[in-house]
Amino acid sequence: MSSGELARPLTVALLGGGTVGSEVARLISENAHDLTERVGADVVLTAVAVRDASKPRPGIAADLISDDAAAVASSGVDIVVEVMGGIEPARSLILAAMEAGSSVVTANKALLAADGATLYEAAARNGVDLYFEAAVAGAIPLLRPLRESLSGDKVTRVLGIVNGTTNFMLTKMDEEGVDYADVYAEAAELGYLEADPRLDVDGHDAAAKAAILAELAFHTRITLDDVYCEGISAVTQEDIRAAQQMGFVIKLLAVAERTDDGVIVRVHPTMLPRSHPLASVRGAFNAVFVEAEAAGEVMFYGRGAGGAPTASAVLGDVVTAARNRVGGGLGPGESTYSNLPVLPIGAAMTRYYVNLDVADRPGVLASIASAFADNGVSIQVVRQDGHGEDAGLIVRTHRATDAALRKTVEHLSQLDMVKRVHGVMRVEGEAGA
Repeated sequence: MSSGELARPLTVALLGGGTVGSEVARLISENAHDLTERVGADVVLTAVAVRDASKPRPGIAADLISDDAAAVASSGVDIVVEVMGGIEPARSLILAAMEAGSSVVTANKALLAADGATLYEAAARNGVDLYFEAAVAGAIPLLRPLRESLSGDKVTRVLGIVNGTTNFMLTKMDEEGVDYADVYAEAAELGYLEADPRLDVDGHDAAAKAAILAELAFHTRITLDDVYCEGISAVTQEDIRAAQQMGFVIKLLAVAERTDDGVIVRVHPTMLPRSHPLASVRGAFNAVFVEAEAAGEVMFYGRGAGGAPTASAVLGDVVTAARNRVGGGLGPGESTYSNLPVLPIGAAMTRYYVNLDVADRPGVLASIASAFADNGVSIQVVRQDGHGEDAGLIVRTHRATDAALRKTVEHLSQLDMVKRVHGVMRVEGEAGA
């Protein structure tokens, strides 16, 4: 093709015409000239598959709407964009698209985390691309840097705030003293919660994203079943205040780390020092902190959800896949050559915060210290709150295996002088942590 000569028009079909799908359609139309210049060919939207074709779709031409998703997926267009969500029928439709020779762009974190291997294998078998930048952290350019920019480096750890809803809720609890039940109600009223709120507050959404991040970072196949997951519903104002008094903030973190023995991926509420870069991420924003041997520490920050931000990431993938079509090449496929063992949460080296209600009598502190020592856990800081019936101890530990810390908490709960163990949380981000 000579300089200035355009390739044939490239066709795009959408599976899903909701919030994200309608934004993708709008951007393709409004940015048509720029897309042509960036791709080297016109980019033409040919169909939008929806569940209910009678529902008004502002901004999408009526002749593009179809309720036959199977026909749209298998139509043989250059690029199929899947923004339906869920496992089925999304998986079957994506596989049909690939069989028909279409490259696929998807934002489907749940499907990628559950069965990404099947999609990768189908893409390789049919000689098409699979891109999914929008599946994690919305508009933040994150997955491509992991896949490509850092491909010559060795990533050792990824820490991320990857669910904006829970970050909004924990920010409110920290800054305004709002209880969990009240901030949950506010998040629901604002429309921040998923249709199934447990995906947010129980950590499942973040866990799916953690699996995707870990697979790209460590070149090892990771699925949702490999991720330890714990939500924020047990976080109390007492925990928030204790964190504040110690100079910490509580965040729901996705943590993926490479150890000498393998890979550990976990999602749970975490105390972070307020000096840590992730501690200042407020409201519904996302941020991911990557540690690599040569690059050192790199942080990615921005809006992690919403129609326009997610559509921006989708369109970036569409441009890349379209360029590959014009140039006759393919992007990177699945990289699992490391095949590292995936370890359970008990193997993780963490620190703990433990909040105890105790009897205010001689020897209590010594007995509690013995419980930690008997399980191989060293105490870093102890603070006593109150006296008499209101006596309490807050303990922060040095690093130990998560398994040892869990045994310590079980041991403490069996002591006569311990009335209740009512606050247990992992601590990250301190020097040596």
